[in-house]
Amino acid sequence: MSPEPEDLSRVFGALVDRYEQELVHVHSEPDLRALHARFAGREGEIRRRLAEALREAPPAHKRSIGQAGNTALQRAEELFAARLQALRQAARARDLARTVDVTLPGRGRRLGHLHPLTMVRRELEAIFGELGFVVATGPQVETDFHNFEALAMPKDHPARDMQDTFYLPGDLLLRTHTSPVQVRTMLAQKPPIRIIAPGRVYRRDDDATHSPMFNQIEGLVVDEGVSMADLKGTLLHLIRRFFGPSLGMRLRPSFFPFTEPSAEVDMECPFCHGSGCRTCKGTGFIEIMGCGMVDPEVFRQVGIDSERYTGFAFGGGIDRMAMLRYGVSDLRLFFSGDVRLSRQFL
Repeated sequence: MSPEPEDLSRVFGALVDRYEQELVHVHSEPDLRALHARFAGREGEIRRRLAEALREAPPAHKRSIGQAGNTALQRAEELFAARLQALRQAARARDLARTVDVTLPGRGRRLGHLHPLTMVRRELEAIFGELGFVVATGPQVETDFHNFEALAMPKDHPARDMQDTFYLPGDLLLRTHTSPVQVRTMLAQKPPIRIIAPGRVYRRDDDATHSPMFNQIEGLVVDEGVSMADLKGTLLHLIRRFFGPSLGMRLRPSFFPFTEPSAEVDMECPFCHGSGCRTCKGTGFIEIMGCGMVDPEVFRQVGIDSERYTGFAFGGGIDRMAMLRYGVSDLRLFFSGDVRLSRQFL
């Protein structure tokens, strides 16, 4: 036999009274919402008892039962709103009661700063700027012509194997050096030319002293009467301005397909000053870049008269120079994103 509407009204009233009693012991909004869900939520006791009563009651009693249940739910919502408002007012009052010492110093913000490789690159640009060089840039995705052929390296040239190139579809590639910037500059303007070309380059290599992506800086001078002596003086100026005013330098004969004669540039070890140490492997010198006089074949490729003009070019890794400058043993640390490294350069 189903309960009478009057009995259910008393049941709903008792549930609301119990809800009101438990509200007194709630002191946070999450706890309040949990308690409200237990009594008046979709799965709460009031709605569950109402659903059971409506299911069992005869049609004549359903309306009265529904009204009693809705009255109880409405009362529960009012109690919930009142208690929620009280909790929020109490929290606001606590915030206003807090004392603030306006004489305390403000909280400092840590400022960002340049990456060490960016710092080195800018310093190198400034050093060459003292000699009248200007910065030239070019695309990192290059054509085979600009990266190889214009530099006297046809498709069957063995020197291409030294580059470990990332090839792309459509006769494109990721540049293996910034020499294509030199080619583009010589194609775009007539001598005299005096540029440096810093930028990212890509080769298939990865270990403690090599990276698939690294930063390189190259230089080019083209004019009448440019000689190997000019090249040596330029590089000696670089070494003594960047690494130390008393360091020596030597040029070792080498081979590059786009320069003739070519040389490796060794500087006196800045750690032992030529006496021999672990860094320089006991030789007293450290290799830092390659250089040479521009090969006439390169001038022919870009339409410069090699009978009238001569030039020199050089190139080295900015990352390697930064490693030597700051004593960093692993090149990959520069690209790790570890702020503990970069904070040392504040």
